[in-house]
Amino acid sequence: MKSTTKRTYVLIILVIAFFFGLGFFTYSLAAHGDEWVTHRANKHIFKNGGISVAGTIYDRNGTVLAESEDGVRYYNSDSSVRKATFHAVGDLSGYIATGVHTVYRANLLGYNIVNGIYPVLAGNKDSDITLTLDASVCKAAYEAMNGKKGTVLVYNYKTGEIICMVSAPTYDPQNVPSDVKTNTEKYEGVYLNRALSGVFTPGSTFKTVTAIAAIENIPDIYERSFTCTGKYKTGNGAGDGEVICNGVHGKVNFERAFNVSCNCVFAQLAVELGPNVLTRTVRKLGFSQGVPVGKITTVRSSFDVSDATNLDMGWAGIGQYTTLVNPMQMLLLMGTIANGGTGINPYLVESSSELNMQKTSESTAISLSPETAKEIGDLLRSNVKNYYSDKKFPDLQMCGKTGSAQVIGDNSHAWFVGYSQREDMPYAVVVCLENGGMGYNDAIPVANKTMQAALRTK
Repeated sequence: MKSTTKRTYVLIILVIAFFFGLGFFTYSLAAHGDEWVTHRANKHIFKNGGISVAGTIYDRNGTVLAESEDGVRYYNSDSSVRKATFHAVGDLSGYIATGVHTVYRANLLGYNIVNGIYPVLAGNKDSDITLTLDASVCKAAYEAMNGKKGTVLVYNYKTGEIICMVSAPTYDPQNVPSDVKTNTEKYEGVYLNRALSGVFTPGSTFKTVTAIAAIENIPDIYERSFTCTGKYKTGNGAGDGEVICNGVHGKVNFERAFNVSCNCVFAQLAVELGPNVLTRTVRKLGFSQGVPVGKITTVRSSFDVSDATNLDMGWAGIGQYTTLVNPMQMLLLMGTIANGGTGINPYLVESSSELNMQKTSESTAISLSPETAKEIGDLLRSNVKNYYSDKKFPDLQMCGKTGSAQVIGDNSHAWFVGYSQREDMPYAVVVCLENGGMGYNDAIPVANKTMQAALRTK
């Protein structure tokens, strides 16, 4: 009798263990099945360490950016398009952590818990993905960069659609160069999407942030008069010194100082505003948070003046000191200004049967009143009309700000940030050329060529 009872207990324990194991396996399958099936050991979808079978990736116009045929993965037929969209689409081995091939791998494989990856192996189109990118605009931006490192971004500030996202250096993924791993000078950071994962000294583009702080915290800012002698002395105490200007501008008001990008005036304003006020403005504008782009979140921008002297504050106010900015964050700021203070998060994936995207969600990272948005927008428009010239941007009705960010031991980063006021072209643009020269001479032409390409698609 005792023996039968013991056997019963053992049997009960085994049954419990079985169902526990079954439950754990079911949970693991549901939670991690997509990771298991997309492991590189799966020879059904990987060959030589790269994806061979997956859904087709299209641009917004139906142009094929990547597709599989007979177990081989191919990119677009145009080498410039391949290079221009490389970081957005991603490589087949997953070195580009933010590429669609990596982030949306399970979607491209059409994986589901019932059928696994059978649908994509059977040629089912449900695993296809359409991006918001326009391949022709990306190509124009890439060619306009003319071999320089950096990034170019364009997005619709009404909807959040990313029209252009180009990062360089790049290479042709269909014909991988043999020296990509050894030529560190040419391919430095080649697997880093600078638009999403890069931070750069912003230079004078950051004066837009300082200007917003001044508008919101200095009541008589438009009535004030400033004098630029070519240098601004922050004081006579410890931690004081001189901020050197890019010219001798003489007597200027706030608008004119923004037009000519006067270091003296904006350094003075930064010192007057102080670290607490300027930091508060930076946080209101979302620079302390990453920007959500679908399943991806960008790297955070960096602004820390907690231990800054007066001289440090002066340099911080003009986008130098230790300030580092992510280009996508600047794009969102420009879009928020253009959209009357309402920020729309950017997104890259337009449609996929497996995705449920919030495409036009307002950004929670930026706080900008309609009144401030209009005032800073008027100043950005004044820059183009009264200083850069509308001839630099034919038919675009552009607003914007240049920057030439000084980098120790190397050439300046060339920046342009801005947007079009055309009702039929609600696009914001950011150009950041890493060690690429001057904002006015080098970044503006790239921004114009990219926006002109976008205009042709309207």
